[in-house]
Order: sequence, then C-alpha cells, then structure tokens
Amino acid sequence: MHFQLGKVKQPNYILYLQERIYESGCNQRYAREMRVESRIRYQGYSSMPEYPKGVSSDEEKNMQESETKALFSVIGMTCSACAGSVEKAIKRLPGIKEVAVDVLKDRTQEETIRQTIEDIGFKATLIEETANEKCIWVCRIRIVGMACTSCSGAVESVLKLVPGVQRAQVALATGEAEVKCDHKLLSCKELLQAIDDIGFEAIIVGTGESRNKIQLKVDGLCNENNVQMIVSSLEGQPGIQDIQVEAELHKVSISYLADVTGPRNFIRVIESTGSGQFKATIFPERGGRGTHKQEEIIQHYNSLLWSLVFSIPVFLTSMIFMYIPVLKDGLDMKIVNMLSIGEVLRWALSTPVQFIIGRRFYAGSYKALRNGSPNMDVLVALGTNAAYFYSVYSVLRAASSPNFKSTDFFETSSMLISFILLGKYLEVLAKGKTCQAITKLMDLAPETAILLTLDDEGNVTKEEEIESQLIQKNDVIKIIPGAKVACDGFVIRGESNVNESMITGEPRPVIKRKGDAVIGGTFNENGVLHIRATKVGSESALSQIVRLVESAQMAKAPVQKFADRISKFFVPLVVFLSFSTWLAWFLAGKLNAYPKSLIPSSMDSFQLALQFGISVMVIACPCALGLATPTAVMVGTGVGASQGVLIKGGQALESAHKVECIVFDKTGTLTIGKPMVVETRLLKSMALREFYEMVAAVEVNSEHPLAKAIVEYAKKFREEEESNVWPEVKQFESITGQGVMAVVRNREVIVGNKRLMLKKNVAIPVSAENFLEETEGFAQTGILVSIDHELVGVVAISDPVKPAAQEVISILTSMQIKSILVTGDNWGTAHAVAKEVGIGTVIAEAKPEVKAEKVKDLQALNFVVAMVGDGINDSPALVAADIGMAIGAGTDIAIEAADIVLMKSNLEDVITAIDLSRYTFRRICLNYIWALAYNLIAIPVAAGALFPSTGICLPPWVAGAAMAASSLTVVCCSLLLKNYRRPKKLDALELQGLTVE
Repeated sequence: MHFQLGKVKQPNYILYLQERIYESGCNQRYAREMRVESRIRYQGYSSMPEYPKGVSSDEEKNMQESETKALFSVIGMTCSACAGSVEKAIKRLPGIKEVAVDVLKDRTQEETIRQTIEDIGFKATLIEETANEKCIWVCRIRIVGMACTSCSGAVESVLKLVPGVQRAQVALATGEAEVKCDHKLLSCKELLQAIDDIGFEAIIVGTGESRNKIQLKVDGLCNENNVQMIVSSLEGQPGIQDIQVEAELHKVSISYLADVTGPRNFIRVIESTGSGQFKATIFPERGGRGTHKQEEIIQHYNSLLWSLVFSIPVFLTSMIFMYIPVLKDGLDMKIVNMLSIGEVLRWALSTPVQFIIGRRFYAGSYKALRNGSPNMDVLVALGTNAAYFYSVYSVLRAASSPNFKSTDFFETSSMLISFILLGKYLEVLAKGKTCQAITKLMDLAPETAILLTLDDEGNVTKEEEIESQLIQKNDVIKIIPGAKVACDGFVIRGESNVNESMITGEPRPVIKRKGDAVIGGTFNENGVLHIRATKVGSESALSQIVRLVESAQMAKAPVQKFADRISKFFVPLVVFLSFSTWLAWFLAGKLNAYPKSLIPSSMDSFQLALQFGISVMVIACPCALGLATPTAVMVGTGVGASQGVLIKGGQALESAHKVECIVFDKTGTLTIGKPMVVETRLLKSMALREFYEMVAAVEVNSEHPLAKAIVEYAKKFREEEESNVWPEVKQFESITGQGVMAVVRNREVIVGNKRLMLKKNVAIPVSAENFLEETEGFAQTGILVSIDHELVGVVAISDPVKPAAQEVISILTSMQIKSILVTGDNWGTAHAVAKEVGIGTVIAEAKPEVKAEKVKDLQALNFVVAMVGDGINDSPALVAADIGMAIGAGTDIAIEAADIVLMKSNLEDVITAIDLSRYTFRRICLNYIWALAYNLIAIPVAAGALFPSTGICLPPWVAGAAMAASSLTVVCCSLLLKNYRRPKKLDALELQGLTVE
C-alpha cells in the first residue's frame, strides 16, 4: 500500500505518531522512522489532532510547508475487499490526498496509518526500506593497444564480468569502450584496473557525471590549506553537488545544478577567496578525440619512418646490391669462416626493427595469449621471429663452419614489419576520416560569445566577450551577423535568418523573431539577435546530438557477431595451417615429391618450406573481418547525422533495411501537426466569446495539440486584453483518448469526442451528428462541448496533411513497403486522411496501448515493423516496433523511445533512413565478401598452391604487404559511404516545393 504525508515537519510529527502508538500499546519497533516513497499525500493539517506538546508555531508552519512519504507492510490482507477496507479507512484520516493499496505486494506507507489499519482488524508493521536505488551512469574509456576483434572481444568480456557493470560495448574502429554501470558499486578506477590487468592501457574520456560539470584551472594552489580554503568557499554556494581537487594539476572539478548556478559564479568565488591570490580559468582540454587521433597518427608515422630507415638498407643489400658486381664482391667478403660482411650488416640493421620498433607486436601477443584470445599480433610475431631466428641460426652456423653457406631471411622480418606498419599508418589515417562527422559537429560550437548585462528596463548596460563554456542559464547573449549561435535559447530581441543546416540538414535559412527558439552551433546570416540561454554546455542540442552519434558508433550491428565468431578460431586455425604448410613442403622435399629444379638456387628444401609457412602466417588478416562492420556503421551514422537523420546505433542501422511495414501516426506525422479551428457550430443560444471562455478555461490545462489549437483560437476573442488568464477551473480531469472535463464558474464543462459524451450520458442531437459526419468527410476533427450535461456546440479542427505525404507513401509502396495508419482520432477523419495520402489500412480511435498491440500483431505475422510518430502516446508503439522513428519536432519522450530521429521533421526522411540503411548494409556485405575472399584466395597462394605449376611464390614481406592492404581496402570501401546521396525522387519533391520546414 502506498501513501504520502504532505506538509509536515517529519521529526516532530514522527514523535507525535510514536506517542499515539505507545498509547495504543503497540511495540516500539512499529514506530520507527522510515524513508519516503509513496502515493498518499496530506494537504495540510487544519483538521489534524493537536500537535504534540513542545511544537512551536513556527514548527507548525514548517509542518504545513513540506511533504513526506513512507512505507508499510500490511499483514492479513487476502483479497481486494481487504485492500478496499484498508484504503477507505486511511482515506478518512485528515489531509490524505491519495491512497493506493496493493494486496499482492502487501505494502503501504507512513507512520500515522499503522494505528488506523490495526483499528479495522489487521496487523501492520512499519518497515524500513533499504535504499537500494541504483545510480546508473555511463563511462566512456579510450583503450590503447587493441589490434583486432579478438582484442576488443577480450576487453568487452572482462568489463562485463566486473560487478556492477550492466552493459559494456567496445568498438575496435574508435578504440573506445562505453560502460553502463552502477556508480554505487564501482568506480572508474576499478574499470581502468580491470582493463589494465589484461594488458591494455585505458584512459577515461567521460563519465555520466560530466553533465553539468566544469573543470577549472586554479593558479595559486600551493598547499593543503589553499585547497581547503577554496573547497570551503565553494561548498557554501547553492547548487553545488560535488567538488574534486587535483592540486598537482591545479585542477578543480565542480558538479552543479545548472538551474541554480554556473561556472562564472565559481570563478568569482575562487578569485575572491584568499585576498585575490587565486586565478581561475577554464581547464584546457587535453586528450580529446581529435587530439588522440592526431597523436596516434604521429606515433604510427614515427614508427614507420624509423622502420624504413633500417629496413630499406637491409632490402637493398639482399635484393639489389647482389646484382651490382662491385657491391656484391664487397658484401660477400668473409669475416669469419663463411660469415660475410653482408650477413653481419643485415643482422645488425634488422635487429632494431625486430625488437625495438617491433616490440608492439610482442606486447600485443603477450596480452592476447594471456587473455586466451590470439590476434594478428601473434601471427606477426610468430612469422617475423621464425624468419629472424632462423637467419640468426644460419649466420652463427656459417661463422662456425668453413663449409656451410648460409641463406638468411633478415629482409623478410624487417620488411614484413615495415609493410605492416605502413598498413597500420594508412589504416589510422582512413579510420580518422570515419569520425569526421563527430569532429565537424563538435567544431560547430563557437569558442567565444558576447554576454549582455541588462538593467531593470531591459536596456543593455554592458557587453563582454566570454568563453562559450562560461555561459549560464538565463544569460542574455548577443549574436551578430556572420556569427554562430553560442547556446540553445530563444530570441528576446531582433530578427534574422538563421542557417540550421548543420544541425537539422534543412538547407534553407529559417527566419527567427522574438520568442522563436534557436539552436547552438547554427549560423546567424543577417541581423542582430539577443537570445536568452535555456540550455548550455552538455545539455545543449548540439551536445546531445554528439553523444547520440558517439553512442551509435559504439553500438554493434547484429551482423558484427559473424566476425566475432570467426575471430575466436581464426588465428589458431592460421597457425595450424602455417605449420602444416611448412611440414608438408618439408616432407615433400625430403621425399623428392617435386623436382629439385623448382627450388631457387639460393635455398634448400627446408628454407623453401619455411618461406611458405611464414607467408601463410602473415598473409592471413583477421583485421579486415573485424573492421568490415564498425567502419561502415561509423560512416553511415555520420552521413545520416549530416542529412538530419540521427540513427541510434548499428542495430537500428542494420534493422531498418529489413522493414516491410510502416505504421504511421496521424497528427504531427502525416499531418503538419499544427491544428487550427476552422469552424464553430453553436447548438444553443450563447455568445461565441462566452463559449470559448468556458472551453479554453478547461483546455488550457491539457497538453493535447487539439486543446492548444482551441486555446489559441479563443485568444482572438480577447485581443484587446493583454492578459490571457482564463477563468479558474476546479476538479479538472483528463480522460485519455477521449477528452477533458472540469467545473468552470460552477458549471460542469465536458470537452471531447463522441465516446466521452456517450459515457457521460450527454445526448447528441441529429444536427450535431450530421455536422460531425460533415467534418470527418473533410478530414477534420469534431470536438463536442457540453455544459451541465447539455451539448452546446461543436468545434471543427483541421490539421492539414503534409504536402509530401502522398508522394512518400507512393515511394514506399514502390519499395515494397506496406503503410498503415493508426491514430487516436475518429474513424471519419482517419479514413479521409488515409484516402488523401494513399493508405489502405486504417485503425482509428486507438489508445496508446492499442497502437503497441497493433505493432505486435504485425510482428506476429512475421513483418519487420517500423513505427513513425511524434507524441507521448506513440512511445509504447515506438518501443514495441522493430524500428521506432520519431519526428524531431515531437516530444522528448517519443524521441527517447525511438531508434531513429528525423531532425527535420520531414516525412520523406523516413525513406532516406531506410535507403541509407540498405546502402550501408550492402557496403557491410561487400566488406565481408572482400575480407573472406581475400583470406580464402591469399592463404592457398601463400601456401604455394600455384608454385608447382607456375613457379609463383609469395615472399613473406610481400605477403605482409598484402595483409596490410586488405585492411586498408575495407576501411576505404566504408569511406565510400560518404558519397551517399538520397534517392533522386526525394530531390524531385524538394524541387516541387513539397517538403515542409
């Protein structure tokens, strides 16, 4: 059972309850104070029994200004009748506002209720609820050292095993992990330690705490006393939630409530502390995505450069100089026995490449083998070590023998490492371009803004240029022509055209006037705007879009599981094939199974077999398989974001291409979403102004679009009045899917549809029925109005169909996608709209749960279903559908529930989303075909399949170059997605002027 105590001062009131319980002879354990959590509310205590002695008048006043909640366990309830008797008894207590008794859970709430429950024959025990609410947050971690899907899979598996982690995703393409966990059970350090334990370096990129968090650099922090001074000064400020100080970095991190305070307040407090000895500024950001990528590129470039410095001379001495007589004679000069100068030179030059420049492969192999997930590093380390140490053996034997002529493979190990580093460098360059969508979004935010100070009359008294990170809520910011909008807000003065294409994808500038909302990062073309900040920092639309795209690029597409399954046995299989290749060729040579003339003059059968074995080991490429999906998903989601289609992850991107049926909501989806009153039919003699006064007074309390249309229309009858305060209403009630009702000026007013009127026994005359049929025939909605149970009027509301709706449905039909209309509106209006746009299947007067059920019914028929909607009532269906698409102008709840957000609110973007999904999935399939075909063809060739018939064999360094090229090819293939263009039919619609802003 649930209840809530309203307007009491908890401690003294609990004492009063304890006295009552003691007086009734109950045990003290039943009078324990407990944590609040319920649904019964007390609205003051004018009729309560006397307060306990010692309660002052001020305390009585405080008791009437707060609310409390509590929890009870009720023993003895066996049926709904028992629950009803308990509920009725509690409702009789003074000030109770709401009661809910659950006979299945046997739970109730608060101290006063216990005695009442026992008075009616049940035993109630007040229980203390354990505070086990979870504090869920998301932690983003950059992971250094992952080479292929085996590495990312190992990290992901380890993170999932950490207690408190709910979900962990590791993206190889971005080198980052996203972990959803319970902050009460573990900290970031534990996550970093778990990753470090398996041999990878981990760096925190961001956490769930980063929202409404600012980092300041404070000059002057010299000792612990300074730290305490600053912390003490900040703790006294309202709205500050947490303070963390890293004195060695001169860094102060502050978590705060953006509605209460902001970073400029913190800087002012810090600089006024300690006689002005401290200076505070925004802490310079380091280690951002762009910085990290640049550092990674430089690191790979330096490794490649040094590798080539040593490898090129090795290659020249073994492959080129041997054909130049003078140089050949010099290199063949003997030092000790059969050991030549050329061999010593190649040994000396290849050793730094093998053990210093190539140490990354040893480290990667160690980590992979320790985690039981061998990767590409293992193959490279085995291949290069086999070549290098055989060469060392050959050289040492030549030095100790006067007859042994050695053949070394030093050029194989060094050139192999160089080519792999070249491939990695080019791959990092290409992968960096896959993240350009996020980089471009982040670059939209301006670095500075012009802050205005206004006097009481709204006149500007001061202009100041500040860093955009220092903007606080309710600040007034000046946007000059040619400047970017610094934050989300609304215009309070001025008029200008604003280009929002970088956020919404809409190419045409939007005119902004007083009261219009603006988005941070958009471009002010002409005119000066004064805007009031509403959302700043991480709460801004731009920051939310960046987070959404980042999360989308982290999420794995289901098809990625194919590569994950292959990667588990790929490397062990390649090692087995490599050993088998060497053994087969070695035995064939010993048994004279092939002509000796096939063996190159510089080799024997053992060396030929070793070359084939090494080539097999290094030509196999698990990286191409691992990169096939994530790189395509990264580019695809970035392309979608640039066109105003935000796709929440790889699963949504992949699933959208399978859609066979789309369920459309009507209002705001197929229609413009701005209903207007087009006709009023009064059935009784009364003034139209009076009629709308009564109706608007009720509808102003509703959030429904039709209600807003009525209120907006009613304002026209009082244009001469500055105030839009409507008559006071009492007993307001909203009936979902039917309408609203309330008491206005002591008269009961009901506004709603036909079902509501019949439910309230309001007679509907024939004239009203005829008018309803007429409005429905014109795709309008008829709203009935009853006053004191007598129908007095009908309001006809029209919501025009979007211009492109009919063409969009036609294009979807040509794509073999079925369209269905499901709406809460009446059947007549629904059929009229459906007929206009070309939809054959209609379900009208559907409540939110009915919409969700219809989606499930279609799924039961093996349809892959997409739902397109914009309202709160669409959220259940958006969640139930395989793909939920939310109109960007819709409610936050709908957008949160959806898998794809159409930022421009254009219906044709439904087609763009599906077409982009199909295009991306085809690219993923192409990547997999290339990666698999490469390995299926390259491994047999490297194993010498063509050697007996053609004499063609791949030296190991050539095999390594081929392996590096395969990964690069997959990444470049994904990058071609950036050339995506939406269907030409949609461009034709835009040229015809059928799109809606």
